[in-house]
Amino acid sequence: MADIRFRRVEGNADLPLPAYATAGAAGMDLRAFLPEGPLTFTHGRFALVSTGFSVELPPGTEMQVRPRSGLALRHGLIIPNSPGTVDEDYRGVLMVGLYHLGAEPFTIHHGDRIAQAVIAEVRRYPVTEAEALSETARGEGGFGSTGLK
Repeated sequence: MADIRFRRVEGNADLPLPAYATAGAAGMDLRAFLPEGPLTFTHGRFALVSTGFSVELPPGTEMQVRPRSGLALRHGLIIPNSPGTVDEDYRGVLMVGLYHLGAEPFTIHHGDRIAQAVIAEVRRYPVTEAEALSETARGEGGFGSTGLK
């Protein structure tokens, strides 16, 4: 198994490496890199928050950036493009887009856990153009076409 390699950005001397909180955790915690001080979210505010790290992923993988359920359910802080994808060839700073849906302001501080990262295998397939596609029971039924029950 190949390592996931993290490189600190300039100024990040104190944040711990992203890590799994428990032995059974699927995602590793990503923390806010806020050397300028806390960031307060009011309803409707969007901000890109640095994690303070760049990453090198093993070939054939992606990093999925997902919300932390407690932040979403208790404070209305979500990741609007969840899951966000970090491709294996990206070497820039890991950023997390956060959006506040809550009614009450919420403040994040330097080092707070703001998201989780799940590493997943990626399969790539050849792409071809087709004149027709195979028939299925669902056919062209779109959003909600299979009902609730």
